[in-house]
Amino acid sequence: MSEISRSQAHAHRDAGTAPRGTGGPGGPGGPHGTGRGAGGHAPGGHGARPRGSTSLAVAELVEAALPLIAQWLPGQRWYAGKGQAITGLHPVHATPLLTGDPAMVHLLLRVEHGSGADLYQLLLGLRAEAPAGLLPEASLGSLSHGPYDGAALYDAVHDPELTGRLLGHLATADRFGSLAFRRTPGPGLPSDLLGRAGTAEQSNTSVIFGTQFILKLFRRISPGTNPDLELSLALSRAGSTRIPRVAAWFESRLAGAEPATLGLLQRFLPDAEDGWELALDQVARLKGDPSPGNFAVEAHRLGRATAEVHRVLARALPVARLDREQVSRLATQMAERLDAAATAVPALRRYRPALHAAFQQLTADHLTGLTVQRIHGDLHLGQAMRTPHGWVLLDFEGEPAKSVAERRQPQPALKDVAAMLRSFDYAAAHLLAGAEPDPELAHLAAAWAARNRTAYCAGYTAAGGTDPTGCPELLRALEIDKAVYEVVYEARHRPGWLPIPLTAIHRLATVT
Repeated sequence: MSEISRSQAHAHRDAGTAPRGTGGPGGPGGPHGTGRGAGGHAPGGHGARPRGSTSLAVAELVEAALPLIAQWLPGQRWYAGKGQAITGLHPVHATPLLTGDPAMVHLLLRVEHGSGADLYQLLLGLRAEAPAGLLPEASLGSLSHGPYDGAALYDAVHDPELTGRLLGHLATADRFGSLAFRRTPGPGLPSDLLGRAGTAEQSNTSVIFGTQFILKLFRRISPGTNPDLELSLALSRAGSTRIPRVAAWFESRLAGAEPATLGLLQRFLPDAEDGWELALDQVARLKGDPSPGNFAVEAHRLGRATAEVHRVLARALPVARLDREQVSRLATQMAERLDAAATAVPALRRYRPALHAAFQQLTADHLTGLTVQRIHGDLHLGQAMRTPHGWVLLDFEGEPAKSVAERRQPQPALKDVAAMLRSFDYAAAHLLAGAEPDPELAHLAAAWAARNRTAYCAGYTAAGGTDPTGCPELLRALEIDKAVYEVVYEARHRPGWLPIPLTAIHRLATVT
């Protein structure tokens, strides 16, 4: 992928910052001031404009939209406050990106709920009539008061014309007050592609532009550089071919904090195959053909790709050394997570003594310390894509439940290895989930997982990574910690899958 050229940013007037309002979802006032977006004036007729105006009245629009947002937001896959009543909506920044009909407003919205507050990114589309074919879940409804009475309000990521305008802002590195679009150096970025929203359910939203680029929109926003941008930029600048190279991104300044990453544009991989789907296809064949198949070859190559990424990150970003006390603290944190999980899931309790002993052994085996570095942080088969040129790793955000500061902390590189080993187990056990017990099939699935775990570790070592077999207690502790997390997740969300991590816990607890 060629890198993208940098051009002179266009200066635009700040659209204003909202005060910290109080009251319910319909109550807080909108941001101060109005302003023209980059899209020019509307064509003849009212369209989505307020009567008698040639620019977008942002404050009035946001105020009228808040009741609709309050109803729509809890139903979104990426909304984190499910099950908790919204107690307040407070606009932080509202920026017009296009005026007229259609119009588009970029909104950072503070959402208060029972357990606290979160900041979300919304792209609001506005038309006199909703776009043809708009998905029901993308519609917020019709505005019912104010100068935009009767206009259709919707999630702009589902409007190809508006997402194309967003790509245009990235292409020309525009700036709108606190909102800044940035590019990496290199040949020009096309600005005439329309974008289609991805259909996968995930914590972010993807927009695909032809067969060339994919934009990841981060929905739940935290101050600071998102690790996905930070690590992807470091790998891109180092010339790594193991990630989709970064083309552009955009961010917003937040009061008293580092700029927050809002979106990341990377090269799209149209010919890539999802690692999880490939693994499941291989496992499914075990029902009719117990032969090993050739996925172990791919697992070996994936191990090599992981090690190559780790080596580049270790060169590009700081590496640290945990001393004995810090290693002990790491083991203590694992033990505390285990204890909390055992309280929530009683099936874990019988394994606690053996698992605690494994964490204690981690400290005993690293009396002189432990090297840590920046890693992927949430690696599994679904984060790996097989392309005609080899494996590529995606989504360097880290564990979504952790804060950005936690995700940016150096970790043992084998944490990624342990996570991928758990993914092989999951792929194999997927064959058995929800089915009648079949001892022969269970044996074949376990053997498939073992072959691929071994091949992955061998590939990782061959490419210069730390030999996982040379650090058995560290790898065991990291894998236990991951399996404990899985136990809690499955107990809460997919009880039928709980035997998958519990089987791993049993194996890891009985290692001799």
